[in-house]
Amino acid sequence: MRNTAIIGAQWGDEGKAKIVDILSRDADVIVRYQGGANAGHTVVKDGVKFIFHLVPTGALYPDKTCVIGNGVVLDPEQLLEEISCLEEKGIFLKDRLKISGNAHIVFPFHKLLDSAMETDSAAQKIGTTLRGIGPAYTDKMRRIGVRIYDLYHPDVLKERLETNLKYKNAIIREIFHKKEILLEEILSYCMKIASRIESMVCDTGNFLHQRIREGDSILFEGAQGTLLDIDFGTYPYLTSSNPTIGGLFSGTGVNPGQLDEIIGIAKAYQTRVGDGPFPTELIDETGDKLRQSGNEYGATTGRPRRCGWLDLAALRYAVKINGFTRIALTKIDVLDKFDTIYICTGYQISEEEGSISRYPEDSTRLAQCQPIYKELPGWEGTVRGATDYKEFPKNARRFIEKIENFIHCQISLISTGPDRTEIVRRY
Repeated sequence: MRNTAIIGAQWGDEGKAKIVDILSRDADVIVRYQGGANAGHTVVKDGVKFIFHLVPTGALYPDKTCVIGNGVVLDPEQLLEEISCLEEKGIFLKDRLKISGNAHIVFPFHKLLDSAMETDSAAQKIGTTLRGIGPAYTDKMRRIGVRIYDLYHPDVLKERLETNLKYKNAIIREIFHKKEILLEEILSYCMKIASRIESMVCDTGNFLHQRIREGDSILFEGAQGTLLDIDFGTYPYLTSSNPTIGGLFSGTGVNPGQLDEIIGIAKAYQTRVGDGPFPTELIDETGDKLRQSGNEYGATTGRPRRCGWLDLAALRYAVKINGFTRIALTKIDVLDKFDTIYICTGYQISEEEGSISRYPEDSTRLAQCQPIYKELPGWEGTVRGATDYKEFPKNARRFIEKIENFIHCQISLISTGPDRTEIVRRY
Protein backbone atom coordinates (compact mmCIF):
# COMPACT_ATOMS: atom_id res chain seq x y z
CA MET A 1 0.00 0.00 0.00
CA ARG A 2 1.41 3.36 -1.04
CA ASN A 3 0.46 6.85 0.17
CA THR A 4 -2.89 7.29 -1.54
CA ALA A 5 -5.52 10.02 -1.85
CA ILE A 6 -9.23 9.27 -2.24
CA ILE A 7 -11.08 12.18 -3.88
CA GLY A 8 -14.69 12.59 -4.96
CA ALA A 9 -14.95 13.20 -8.71
CA GLN A 10 -18.49 14.60 -8.80
CA TRP A 11 -20.77 16.61 -6.44
CA GLY A 12 -20.03 14.42 -3.43
CA ASP A 13 -21.94 11.30 -2.33
CA GLU A 14 -19.91 9.17 -4.74
CA GLY A 15 -19.37 6.32 -2.28
CA LYS A 16 -15.93 7.36 -1.05
CA ALA A 17 -16.42 5.78 2.37
CA LYS A 18 -16.73 2.27 0.99
CA ILE A 19 -13.56 2.61 -1.07
CA VAL A 20 -11.67 4.15 1.86
CA ASP A 21 -12.91 1.31 4.05
CA ILE A 22 -11.65 -1.31 1.59
CA LEU A 23 -8.25 0.34 1.06
CA SER A 24 -7.84 0.99 4.78
CA ARG A 25 -7.10 -2.70 5.26
CA ASP A 26 -3.64 -2.16 3.77
CA ALA A 27 -2.96 1.32 5.19
CA ASP A 28 -1.44 2.23 8.54
CA VAL A 29 -2.92 5.71 8.96
CA ILE A 30 -6.17 7.19 7.59
CA VAL A 31 -6.42 10.98 7.36
CA ARG A 32 -9.39 13.30 6.84
CA TYR A 33 -7.99 16.51 5.35
CA GLN A 34 -10.84 19.04 4.78
CA GLY A 35 -14.52 19.78 5.27
CA GLY A 36 -16.45 19.27 8.45
CA ALA A 37 -19.52 17.52 9.80
CA ASN A 38 -21.35 18.34 6.57
CA ALA A 39 -19.86 15.12 5.18
CA GLY A 40 -21.75 11.86 5.51
CA HIS A 41 -19.62 8.81 4.72
CA THR A 42 -21.53 5.54 4.93
CA VAL A 43 -20.13 2.01 5.29
CA VAL A 44 -22.21 -1.17 5.60
CA LYS A 45 -20.43 -3.86 7.63
CA ASP A 46 -22.19 -7.20 8.14
CA GLY A 47 -25.53 -5.50 7.54
CA VAL A 48 -24.82 -2.74 10.09
CA LYS A 49 -24.69 0.82 8.74
CA PHE A 50 -21.98 3.17 10.02
CA ILE A 51 -22.20 6.87 9.12
CA PHE A 52 -19.06 8.96 9.60
CA HIS A 53 -19.15 12.76 9.66
CA LEU A 54 -15.75 13.67 11.14
CA VAL A 55 -14.03 10.45 12.22
CA PRO A 56 -12.05 8.92 9.32
CA THR A 57 -13.74 5.86 7.83
CA GLY A 58 -10.75 3.65 8.63
CA ALA A 59 -11.85 3.68 12.28
CA LEU A 60 -13.65 0.38 11.67
CA TYR A 61 -10.25 -1.36 11.72
CA PRO A 62 -9.04 -1.55 15.35
CA ASP A 63 -5.34 -1.44 14.45
CA LYS A 64 -5.47 1.75 12.35
CA THR A 65 -4.53 5.25 13.47
CA CYS A 66 -6.99 7.96 12.44
CA VAL A 67 -6.11 11.62 11.94
CA ILE A 68 -8.24 14.75 11.58
CA GLY A 69 -6.04 17.26 9.78
CA ASN A 70 -5.70 21.03 10.12
CA GLY A 71 -7.82 21.62 7.00
CA VAL A 72 -10.94 20.32 8.77
CA VAL A 73 -13.29 22.64 10.65
CA LEU A 74 -14.18 20.65 13.74
CA ASP A 75 -17.52 20.56 15.54
CA PRO A 76 -16.47 19.13 18.94
CA GLU A 77 -20.02 18.19 19.91
CA GLN A 78 -20.51 16.21 16.72
CA LEU A 79 -17.12 14.51 17.13
CA LEU A 80 -17.82 13.42 20.70
CA GLU A 81 -21.28 12.18 19.75
CA GLU A 82 -19.81 10.21 16.86
CA ILE A 83 -17.15 8.65 19.09
CA SER A 84 -19.86 7.65 21.58
CA CYS A 85 -22.02 6.07 18.85
CA LEU A 86 -19.05 4.08 17.57
CA GLU A 87 -18.24 2.85 21.07
CA GLU A 88 -21.82 1.62 21.45
CA LYS A 89 -21.19 -0.54 18.37
CA GLY A 90 -17.89 -1.85 19.72
CA ILE A 91 -15.55 0.52 17.85
CA PHE A 92 -13.12 2.24 20.24
CA LEU A 93 -10.84 5.12 19.29
CA LYS A 94 -8.89 5.63 22.52
CA ASP A 95 -5.19 6.30 21.77
CA ARG A 96 -5.68 5.99 17.99
CA LEU A 97 -7.51 9.20 17.03
CA LYS A 98 -5.36 12.31 16.60
CA ILE A 99 -6.70 15.83 16.02
CA SER A 100 -4.69 18.71 14.61
CA GLY A 101 -4.34 21.55 17.08
CA ASN A 102 -4.49 23.92 14.10
CA ALA A 103 -7.97 22.77 13.06
CA HIS A 104 -10.57 25.53 13.49
CA ILE A 105 -13.60 25.06 15.72
CA VAL A 106 -17.22 25.11 14.57
CA PHE A 107 -19.19 26.82 17.36
CA PRO A 108 -22.96 26.81 17.98
CA PHE A 109 -23.09 30.40 16.73
CA HIS A 110 -21.69 29.28 13.37
CA LYS A 111 -24.65 26.94 12.98
CA LEU A 112 -27.02 29.72 14.03
CA LEU A 113 -25.60 32.01 11.36
CA ASP A 114 -25.67 29.26 8.74
CA SER A 115 -29.36 28.62 9.39
CA ALA A 116 -30.21 32.34 9.49
CA MET A 117 -28.52 32.99 6.14
CA GLU A 118 -30.27 30.06 4.46
CA THR A 119 -33.69 31.14 5.69
CA ASP A 120 -33.24 34.89 5.11
CA SER A 121 -35.54 35.93 2.27
CA ALA A 122 -33.01 38.49 1.06
CA ALA A 123 -30.08 36.07 0.89
CA GLN A 124 -29.13 33.74 -1.94
CA LYS A 125 -29.98 30.11 -1.09
CA ILE A 126 -27.06 27.72 -1.41
CA GLY A 127 -28.67 24.60 0.04
CA THR A 128 -26.12 24.02 2.81
CA THR A 129 -26.35 21.29 5.45
CA LEU A 130 -26.74 24.00 8.17
CA ARG A 131 -23.73 22.57 10.03
CA GLY A 132 -21.93 25.92 10.31
CA ILE A 133 -19.17 24.97 7.90
CA GLY A 134 -19.25 28.11 5.72
CA PRO A 135 -19.28 30.56 8.66
CA ALA A 136 -16.41 28.66 10.34
CA TYR A 137 -14.26 28.79 7.20
CA THR A 138 -15.17 32.48 6.82
CA ASP A 139 -13.74 33.16 10.27
CA LYS A 140 -10.62 31.21 9.40
CA MET A 141 -10.01 33.32 6.30
CA ARG A 142 -10.80 36.56 8.16
CA ARG A 143 -8.22 35.49 10.81
CA ILE A 144 -10.70 35.75 13.66
CA GLY A 145 -11.33 32.03 14.01
CA VAL A 146 -10.57 29.90 17.07
CA ARG A 147 -8.32 26.86 16.72
CA ILE A 148 -8.17 23.76 18.88
CA TYR A 149 -4.84 24.90 20.31
CA ASP A 150 -6.48 28.10 21.55
CA LEU A 151 -8.61 26.10 23.99
CA TYR A 152 -5.50 25.56 26.09
CA HIS A 153 -4.45 29.23 26.22
CA PRO A 154 -7.21 30.96 28.25
CA ASP A 155 -6.07 34.54 27.63
CA VAL A 156 -5.72 34.01 23.89
CA LEU A 157 -9.04 32.16 23.76
CA LYS A 158 -10.92 34.95 25.52
CA GLU A 159 -9.37 37.65 23.34
CA ARG A 160 -10.20 35.82 20.10
CA LEU A 161 -13.74 35.07 21.17
CA GLU A 162 -14.31 38.70 22.16
CA THR A 163 -13.15 39.83 18.71
CA ASN A 164 -15.22 37.17 17.01
CA LEU A 165 -18.41 37.84 18.96
CA LYS A 166 -18.14 41.58 18.38
CA TYR A 167 -18.77 40.95 14.68
CA LYS A 168 -21.12 38.00 15.14
CA ASN A 169 -23.44 39.77 17.55
CA ALA A 170 -23.70 42.80 15.31
CA ILE A 171 -24.87 40.55 12.47
CA ILE A 172 -27.14 38.48 14.69
CA ARG A 173 -28.71 41.57 16.27
CA GLU A 174 -28.99 43.98 13.36
CA ILE A 175 -29.59 41.70 10.39
CA PHE A 176 -31.23 38.55 11.71
CA HIS A 177 -32.82 40.05 14.85
CA LYS A 178 -31.75 37.11 17.00
CA LYS A 179 -30.61 36.95 20.61
CA GLU A 180 -26.93 37.89 21.09
CA ILE A 181 -24.34 35.23 21.98
CA LEU A 182 -22.88 35.67 25.47
CA LEU A 183 -19.11 35.41 25.86
CA GLU A 184 -19.49 33.60 29.20
CA GLU A 185 -21.61 30.87 27.61
CA ILE A 186 -19.07 30.20 24.87
CA LEU A 187 -16.15 30.19 27.32
CA SER A 188 -18.00 27.65 29.45
CA TYR A 189 -18.64 25.55 26.36
CA CYS A 190 -14.93 25.68 25.51
CA MET A 191 -13.90 24.53 28.97
CA LYS A 192 -16.17 21.49 28.73
CA ILE A 193 -14.89 20.30 25.38
CA ALA A 194 -11.22 21.14 26.02
CA SER A 195 -10.80 18.51 28.72
CA ARG A 196 -12.62 15.84 26.74
CA ILE A 197 -10.48 16.06 23.60
CA GLU A 198 -7.12 17.15 25.06
CA SER A 199 -5.52 13.70 24.88
CA MET A 200 -6.23 13.54 21.12
CA VAL A 201 -4.74 16.93 20.19
CA CYS A 202 -1.28 17.00 18.62
CA ASP A 203 0.89 18.34 15.78
CA THR A 204 -0.57 16.04 13.14
CA GLY A 205 1.67 17.39 10.36
CA ASN A 206 4.78 16.31 12.24
CA PHE A 207 3.13 13.01 13.15
CA LEU A 208 2.39 12.21 9.49
CA HIS A 209 5.90 13.12 8.32
CA GLN A 210 7.33 10.85 10.99
CA ARG A 211 5.11 7.94 10.03
CA ILE A 212 6.02 8.36 6.35
CA ARG A 213 9.75 8.39 7.25
CA GLU A 214 9.19 5.14 9.14
CA GLY A 215 7.75 3.55 6.00
CA ASP A 216 4.07 3.50 7.00
CA SER A 217 1.38 3.95 4.35
CA ILE A 218 -1.08 6.82 4.62
CA LEU A 219 -4.58 6.94 3.15
CA PHE A 220 -6.01 10.44 2.68
CA GLU A 221 -9.79 10.77 2.73
CA GLY A 222 -11.47 13.80 1.18
CA ALA A 223 -15.02 14.94 1.83
CA GLN A 224 -17.54 16.28 -0.71
CA GLY A 225 -16.31 16.26 -4.34
CA THR A 226 -14.41 18.07 -7.09
CA LEU A 227 -17.44 19.90 -8.50
CA LEU A 228 -18.10 21.37 -5.03
CA ASP A 229 -14.56 22.76 -4.66
CA ILE A 230 -14.52 26.43 -3.60
CA ASP A 231 -12.16 27.26 -6.50
CA PHE A 232 -13.04 24.71 -9.19
CA GLY A 233 -16.70 23.94 -8.48
CA THR A 234 -20.04 25.46 -9.47
CA TYR A 235 -19.66 28.75 -7.60
CA PRO A 236 -21.45 29.82 -5.43
CA TYR A 237 -23.27 26.47 -5.05
CA LEU A 238 -20.43 24.57 -3.47
CA THR A 239 -18.68 23.77 -0.22
CA SER A 240 -16.32 26.15 1.61
CA SER A 241 -13.12 24.13 1.28
CA ASN A 242 -10.93 22.42 -1.33
CA PRO A 243 -11.93 18.75 -1.75
CA THR A 244 -9.54 18.59 -4.72
CA ILE A 245 -5.92 17.50 -4.52
CA GLY A 246 -4.61 20.92 -3.44
CA GLY A 247 -6.71 20.76 -0.28
CA LEU A 248 -4.89 17.60 0.77
CA PHE A 249 -1.53 19.34 0.97
CA SER A 250 -2.75 22.50 2.71
CA GLY A 251 -4.99 20.44 4.98
CA THR A 252 -2.32 18.07 6.30
CA GLY A 253 1.17 19.54 5.80
CA VAL A 254 2.19 16.56 3.66
CA ASN A 255 4.00 17.60 0.47
CA PRO A 256 3.28 16.46 -3.13
CA GLY A 257 6.46 14.39 -3.31
CA GLN A 258 5.13 12.15 -0.54
CA LEU A 259 1.98 11.15 -2.41
CA ASP A 260 2.09 8.09 -4.68
CA GLU A 261 -1.44 7.63 -5.98
CA ILE A 262 -4.66 9.63 -6.48
CA ILE A 263 -7.87 7.65 -6.85
CA GLY A 264 -11.02 9.40 -8.04
CA ILE A 265 -14.40 8.07 -6.93
CA ALA A 266 -17.33 8.38 -9.34
CA LYS A 267 -20.86 7.02 -9.46
CA ALA A 268 -22.12 5.28 -12.59
CA TYR A 269 -24.66 8.11 -12.74
CA GLN A 270 -24.79 11.63 -11.31
CA THR A 271 -26.30 13.08 -8.12
CA ARG A 272 -26.34 16.41 -6.37
CA VAL A 273 -27.67 17.80 -3.07
CA GLY A 274 -28.68 21.43 -2.81
CA ASP A 275 -28.98 24.08 -5.48
CA GLY A 276 -26.77 24.76 -8.48
CA PRO A 277 -26.44 23.81 -12.15
CA PHE A 278 -26.83 20.14 -13.06
CA PRO A 279 -27.01 19.64 -16.86
CA THR A 280 -27.95 15.93 -16.82
CA GLU A 281 -30.56 16.16 -14.04
CA LEU A 282 -33.68 14.08 -14.67
CA ILE A 283 -36.85 15.62 -13.24
CA ASP A 284 -39.05 12.75 -14.31
CA GLU A 285 -39.84 9.09 -13.67
CA THR A 286 -36.33 8.05 -14.70
CA GLY A 287 -34.82 10.41 -12.11
CA ASP A 288 -37.21 9.03 -9.50
CA LYS A 289 -36.21 5.48 -10.44
CA LEU A 290 -32.51 6.30 -10.02
CA ARG A 291 -33.24 7.88 -6.64
CA GLN A 292 -35.25 4.94 -5.35
CA SER A 293 -32.98 2.25 -6.79
CA GLY A 294 -29.85 3.95 -5.51
CA ASN A 295 -31.36 5.03 -2.16
CA GLU A 296 -30.25 8.55 -2.95
CA TYR A 297 -30.94 10.40 0.28
CA GLY A 298 -28.33 12.47 2.13
CA ALA A 299 -26.52 10.67 4.96
CA THR A 300 -26.13 14.00 6.78
CA THR A 301 -29.43 15.73 5.99
CA GLY A 302 -31.75 12.97 4.78
CA ARG A 303 -32.68 15.18 1.83
CA PRO A 304 -33.51 13.47 -1.48
CA ARG A 305 -30.66 13.85 -3.95
CA ARG A 306 -31.14 15.22 -7.42
CA CYS A 307 -30.36 12.45 -9.92
CA GLY A 308 -29.30 12.29 -13.55
CA TRP A 309 -27.21 10.44 -16.12
CA LEU A 310 -23.42 10.25 -15.91
CA ASP A 311 -21.67 13.40 -17.15
CA LEU A 312 -18.41 12.31 -18.78
CA ALA A 313 -17.34 15.85 -19.67
CA ALA A 314 -17.49 16.75 -15.97
CA LEU A 315 -15.68 13.56 -14.99
CA ARG A 316 -12.89 14.26 -17.48
CA TYR A 317 -12.58 17.73 -15.93
CA ALA A 318 -12.15 16.12 -12.49
CA VAL A 319 -9.43 13.84 -13.89
CA LYS A 320 -7.61 16.91 -15.23
CA ILE A 321 -7.86 18.96 -12.02
CA ASN A 322 -6.76 16.18 -9.66
CA GLY A 323 -4.45 14.07 -11.82
CA PHE A 324 -6.25 10.82 -10.99
CA THR A 325 -4.08 7.76 -11.49
CA ARG A 326 -7.19 5.55 -11.56
CA ILE A 327 -10.92 5.57 -10.92
CA ALA A 328 -13.19 3.60 -8.57
CA LEU A 329 -16.68 3.34 -10.05
CA THR A 330 -19.59 2.89 -7.63
CA LYS A 331 -23.27 1.97 -7.82
CA ILE A 332 -23.13 0.37 -11.27
CA ASP A 333 -25.61 -2.17 -9.88
CA VAL A 334 -28.26 0.57 -9.81
CA LEU A 335 -28.16 0.58 -13.63
CA ASP A 336 -29.06 -3.12 -13.75
CA LYS A 337 -32.71 -2.06 -13.89
CA PHE A 338 -32.44 0.16 -16.98
CA ASP A 339 -33.04 -1.05 -20.54
CA THR A 340 -31.33 2.02 -21.98
CA ILE A 341 -28.54 4.10 -20.43
CA TYR A 342 -27.28 7.53 -21.45
CA ILE A 343 -23.91 9.20 -20.95
CA CYS A 344 -23.28 12.91 -21.48
CA THR A 345 -20.37 13.58 -23.84
CA GLY A 346 -20.73 17.34 -24.23
CA TYR A 347 -23.13 20.26 -24.17
CA GLN A 348 -25.26 22.34 -26.49
CA ILE A 349 -25.06 25.95 -25.34
CA SER A 350 -27.15 27.76 -27.94
CA GLU A 351 -27.85 27.69 -31.67
CA GLU A 352 -25.39 30.54 -32.17
CA GLU A 353 -22.57 29.08 -30.07
CA GLY A 354 -23.10 25.46 -31.01
CA SER A 355 -21.76 22.59 -28.89
CA ILE A 356 -18.71 21.95 -26.75
CA SER A 357 -17.17 18.73 -25.44
CA ARG A 358 -15.39 20.22 -22.45
CA TYR A 359 -16.82 21.06 -19.05
CA PRO A 360 -17.14 24.87 -18.68
CA GLU A 361 -15.67 26.35 -15.50
CA ASP A 362 -18.10 29.28 -15.73
CA SER A 363 -21.05 28.04 -13.65
CA THR A 364 -23.43 30.57 -15.21
CA ARG A 365 -22.54 29.21 -18.61
CA LEU A 366 -22.89 25.64 -17.29
CA ALA A 367 -26.44 26.40 -16.16
CA GLN A 368 -27.29 27.27 -19.79
CA CYS A 369 -25.93 23.99 -21.15
CA GLN A 370 -28.10 21.20 -22.50
CA PRO A 371 -26.51 17.75 -22.39
CA ILE A 372 -25.50 15.89 -25.54
CA TYR A 373 -26.11 12.21 -24.90
CA LYS A 374 -24.78 8.99 -26.29
CA GLU A 375 -27.32 6.18 -25.97
CA LEU A 376 -26.12 2.80 -24.76
CA PRO A 377 -28.04 -0.46 -24.35
CA GLY A 378 -28.62 -1.75 -20.86
CA TRP A 379 -27.56 -5.24 -19.91
CA GLU A 380 -29.41 -8.45 -19.27
CA GLY A 381 -28.69 -9.86 -15.85
CA THR A 382 -26.89 -8.14 -12.99
CA VAL A 383 -23.44 -7.20 -11.80
CA ARG A 384 -24.45 -8.13 -8.24
CA GLY A 385 -22.60 -11.18 -7.01
CA ALA A 386 -19.80 -10.90 -9.58
CA THR A 387 -16.32 -11.54 -8.20
CA ASP A 388 -14.44 -11.00 -11.47
CA TYR A 389 -14.79 -8.39 -14.20
CA LYS A 390 -15.21 -11.17 -16.78
CA GLU A 391 -18.46 -12.15 -15.04
CA PHE A 392 -20.07 -8.79 -15.82
CA PRO A 393 -22.71 -8.72 -18.58
CA LYS A 394 -21.14 -7.74 -21.91
CA ASN A 395 -22.95 -4.40 -22.11
CA ALA A 396 -21.88 -3.52 -18.58
CA ARG A 397 -18.25 -4.02 -19.62
CA ARG A 398 -18.84 -1.89 -22.72
CA PHE A 399 -20.32 0.86 -20.55
CA ILE A 400 -17.21 0.88 -18.34
CA GLU A 401 -14.84 0.89 -21.30
CA LYS A 402 -16.74 3.78 -22.94
CA ILE A 403 -16.13 5.80 -19.79
CA GLU A 404 -12.41 4.98 -19.77
CA ASN A 405 -11.95 5.91 -23.40
CA PHE A 406 -13.60 9.30 -22.91
CA ILE A 407 -11.90 10.38 -19.66
CA HIS A 408 -8.48 8.84 -20.44
CA CYS A 409 -8.24 7.17 -17.04
CA GLN A 410 -8.59 3.51 -16.12
CA ILE A 411 -11.31 2.15 -13.85
CA SER A 412 -9.67 -0.33 -11.48
CA LEU A 413 -12.27 -0.80 -8.73
CA ILE A 414 -15.98 -1.39 -9.30
CA SER A 415 -18.54 -1.43 -6.51
CA THR A 416 -21.38 -3.85 -7.27
CA GLY A 417 -23.52 -3.35 -4.15
CA PRO A 418 -23.72 -1.54 -0.80
CA ASP A 419 -21.83 -4.04 1.37
CA ARG A 420 -18.10 -3.60 1.90
CA THR A 421 -17.50 -7.06 0.35
CA GLU A 422 -19.25 -6.20 -2.93
CA ILE A 423 -16.28 -4.98 -4.91
CA VAL A 424 -14.52 -6.14 -8.08
CA ARG A 425 -10.85 -5.35 -8.68
CA ARG A 426 -9.71 -5.23 -12.30
CA TYR A 427 -6.03 -4.74 -11.41
